[in-house]
Amino acid sequence: MQPAPGVRIGPYLLERQLGTGAFGVVWLAAHVESGLPVAVKVLHPNEISSEEISERFRREALMLGRLKSSYITQMRELADAILKARRFSVEEGWSLGVDALRGTEVMHQNGIIHRDLKPENIIMRPHPAGGNAAVIFDFNLSRLSKAGGKPSSLTAMRSAIGTVPYVAPEQLLDARRVSECADVYSIGAILFHAVAGETPFKGAKNFNAKLLEEAPPLVTGRSDPLALGFERIVARALRRRPADRFQSAQEMLDALLALGRPASIPSR
Repeated sequence: MQPAPGVRIGPYLLERQLGTGAFGVVWLAAHVESGLPVAVKVLHPNEISSEEISERFRREALMLGRLKSSYITQMRELADAILKARRFSVEEGWSLGVDALRGTEVMHQNGIIHRDLKPENIIMRPHPAGGNAAVIFDFNLSRLSKAGGKPSSLTAMRSAIGTVPYVAPEQLLDARRVSECADVYSIGAILFHAVAGETPFKGAKNFNAKLLEEAPPLVTGRSDPLALGFERIVARALRRRPADRFQSAQEMLDALLALGRPASIPSR
């Protein structure tokens, strides 16, 4: 039976499509007994017969089952993707970075490297303590680090995957060998885009220049301590060599928190 509004898949009743991707479609659905809203990801019909895609789909579900954090979501709530309508202020960029890094650190502590952190994979949803919180989702390209277990055969091949404007230089060469520093780079690229309104490397320069050059500096146009400190943190996250970046999401998070919480950002 083809997925459609009103179709039941297991305990879930499909209501409407939320989005579509390379491998499947995300549907808004409701649990038939509790009525709770959930998001159901359904593989495209032409992908169901692919052993590799089916295995990647199963692996994503298993990885999500390991992660427990309010900054990581196991379903795609009704929320707006970031960076769609406007540039962020430095204060908003600081808050986005803190939330994204908290979720990323939970992944890394569980031995998972995301490898495709980008604005489309971060949504904003209300936080119980007030304001909105940035939440990470979509683990389709994630893999286990050495600390988390043996990489699957899907990532044992030499490959460059991810979204070029946000992936680390070393990931363009071989996604199989990246460390947690690759996710740190991606967070830096997201924060640069959020505040500057554009990615560090633009157009055709995205690929070649990223391999050979340092990222241009983020210019906020401000000279207060928060803005200057934010510029330095983003610059370090975007260093071309992994050894020159923050060595963990926690280290980058600590640097942001050391700047002090902006008065306009709710405490949580």
